This record gives sequence, C-alpha cells and structure tokens, in this order.
Amino acid sequence: MRIIYLLSILFIFSCKYEKYEPAASTSPLAECIDGHAKFTLNSQEYEYECDGYDLMGYVSLDEMNADSGNDSWGWTDSSTGKEYALMGLDNGTAIVDISIPTAPLYLGKIPTATVPSSWRDLKVYNDHVFIVSEAAGHGMQVFDLKQLRGLDSKQNFTADYVYSGYGHSHNIAINTDSGYAYTAGAGSSNDPVGIHALNISNPLAPVLELQLSEYGYSHDAQIVNYKGPDSDHYGKEIYMGSNETKVVFVDVTDKNNPELISQFFYDDEYTHQSWLTEDHRYALLGDELDELDQSVRPWVLKENVKTRTIVIDVSDLDNPVLHFNYLSDNEAIDHNGYVVGSKFYLASYTSGMRVIDIINIEQKNFTEIGFFDTHIEDHDHNTFNLSLPRWSDPGDHTGKKGQEIEAFNGAWNVYPFFNSENILISDINSGLFIVKKRAN
Repeated sequence: MRIIYLLSILFIFSCKYEKYEPAASTSPLAECIDGHAKFTLNSQEYEYECDGYDLMGYVSLDEMNADSGNDSWGWTDSSTGKEYALMGLDNGTAIVDISIPTAPLYLGKIPTATVPSSWRDLKVYNDHVFIVSEAAGHGMQVFDLKQLRGLDSKQNFTADYVYSGYGHSHNIAINTDSGYAYTAGAGSSNDPVGIHALNISNPLAPVLELQLSEYGYSHDAQIVNYKGPDSDHYGKEIYMGSNETKVVFVDVTDKNNPELISQFFYDDEYTHQSWLTEDHRYALLGDELDELDQSVRPWVLKENVKTRTIVIDVSDLDNPVLHFNYLSDNEAIDHNGYVVGSKFYLASYTSGMRVIDIINIEQKNFTEIGFFDTHIEDHDHNTFNLSLPRWSDPGDHTGKKGQEIEAFNGAWNVYPFFNSENILISDINSGLFIVKKRAN
C-alpha cells in the first residue's frame, strides 16, 4: 500500500513538472542606461542611443526573411487581449505576436500580391488588416486577423481577399468610426486617382463609393469624424490629405457630394504626412524634403539642418493657418508621426523615434522628452537592395527613393496606440523594435 502511495505522489509531481512552463522574462532586452541600450543577438553586439525608452524586444529582418522594412501597424485581439505587430517588408507583411514583448514571436508573413517593393502600407479595422503597395498590380490585400488566435508557431499566410480596383497604391488610411478605407497615392501627380473611398463594413467585400481626382494626388491622409471647435463642421467626416504641395480638407460625409472645405499652403518642398491633435484643433505636418539641399546630386542634408514640424491651426477648418514651425535639435528627415494625448511620436529616419511633448502647443512650445534611435550607420542592412523594383518617394512613382542617400535610412514608422504602452518602431534596415518608456 505504501508503495502505491509513493508511486501516486511521484506521478502527481511528474505531471506537474511536465505541465510547468517557465514564465518569459519581463526584463527589457536592453535597458536605456546612460543614453545607450546594449544587447547581444546571435553572438553579435548591438548598441543604440536612447533617452527614457527601453528596448523590450526585437525581430530582425533576417528572421523575417526580408531585405528591407517599411510601414507598421498594430492589432489588439479584443477576445484575448493579445497584441500583435504587423510590419511591412519588401516581400510581404510580417505578423508578430508581442503579447510577451520581451519574447516576440514571429508567426510568418502574408506574401506580396505580385512582386517585391520597398513600399507597403497597412491599417487595421474590424479585426482585419488592409494592405497596399506600390508593387505593380498589387491592389489591396485583406486578411482576417482572427485566424491568429491560438497560433504559437510559424505559419504560411494567404490574403483572404484582394481588391483590384486600382493597380498600385502608396498608402491607405481608415476612418474606424465610419468604416471607410481611403487609398492614397494611386496613379500619379499628373494623373491621380485621388480620393478613393471604400465601404469596408464587410471587410471581405469592399464597395467603392467615391473616387475623386479633382483635388489632386494624396501621398497620405487622415480621415476623422470631426469633433473640433468649428461648429460648422462638427460631426462631419473630414478628409485631410497631404497632397504634395498643400494640405486639403474635404467634407466626404456624403459620398455622392464631397465638398472642398479649404486648402493650406506653406513654403512646401514635399507635403508628406499630417496628423491631428486629439481635440482636432491643430494638425502636425511633416514635409519630407524640407531638410534637404536639392541643388546638388545626390541630395544632402542642409548645413546645420533642424528637423521641422509644421503646426497648423485648424480651429477654423475654412481657414487653416500656420501656427508655428517646431525645429528640433535633430539633423534628420521626418517621416510618419502620430499624436497620443499630449505626446507626438515621430519616426525620423536616421534619428529613430522621437517623443515630443506638445502640451504647450497653444503657447507654440514643444519639448523633446525622449527617443530611441534604431539606426546604426554600419549595420549590415544599411543600404537598399538595388535589385528590388521600386518607385520614387516622394514623386510620381518613377526613379528611386530619395536617391537612396543615407538620410532616407532608419525608422520608417512608429505605432504608439497599444494599451500596454509598448511602442512599435519599424526600421528600414534593421527590422522591428518594441520599446517602452522606462519606469521611474
């Protein structure tokens, strides 16, 4: 009897041992200490400059089997609470489970619909990701993200639907309040497709409800149900397009009768991307060429250049005016930027992610309060793969991105919208970085 008892105890303990799984480390991959974050991966040492932000996790381009990266976005599964990173690559879209940010799990990629391209953009709505690219004939891929539930190993993914209402497209923006996707950058400056609004209430059956070339070529756009101080437009669906030489504001509430509200002009070089503050009172605009001296070939950064953000007062949508120019201390080109509360998170190419306090925007006073610079000049992926087909950016989809100068390397995009406060940085040359503000 005693032997049976001992065997039973042994069996119980052995079962517990087999089911036991050690918890993943909650310690950052690299803490930001004295302005540097250092870690070792595959016997190679890495060191990044930083201020106030730790590196939680990292997925290299090599692991994602890609030569270059581009855009990024995020998805939170409302059923499980898991967070996922979605990163554009030259040859597809990577999916990474970052629910344990210190142990990101690369699940695989959705391959490009046609050929590789240095440009891919993606947004999420209703548990689906919508992907566009400047690859010829690519269209818009739609993938049901709910398929990721329960996955814990690498998979081969396939788009669930491809919209072919246009060939290539530079960008996509989604108004998640209205359920419309707006594809930008289809066509060219001389022959733009213009505003292209798809009803995606059924994500796998998009319906084109508006196509309008009258207001020009949009390189990027943000579309919102307006809740700002201008009572004439409160509650309307407003399209804010970054249109090469200007920012346009269009009322697209009635898809059968869109109306131009106003246009904002400034000392433009190339109007790249604009993002509204959460109260819709101001718009922060980035010009992708204003830091460059274009009088020489190849282009170079201007002497003593300072990264500029153009702040537009849009409290009167019928009359947007320049509020002020914010000049940082960084010598870099700005790319994509997003506002969360009183902070502006900016991907700034060779200066990485910059975090800017905009709480005193009314007083025309911004302060940089942190950064994580993902760019290393001597990295193995420092230059573009010249064999890849690609279009121009900015421009008319001809030539090569920014003449492929060093200043167009580094951080392409940031995604600062996770409830966990983990932030994604997609780096052209290195891969996916997950960073988080250091605990005080």
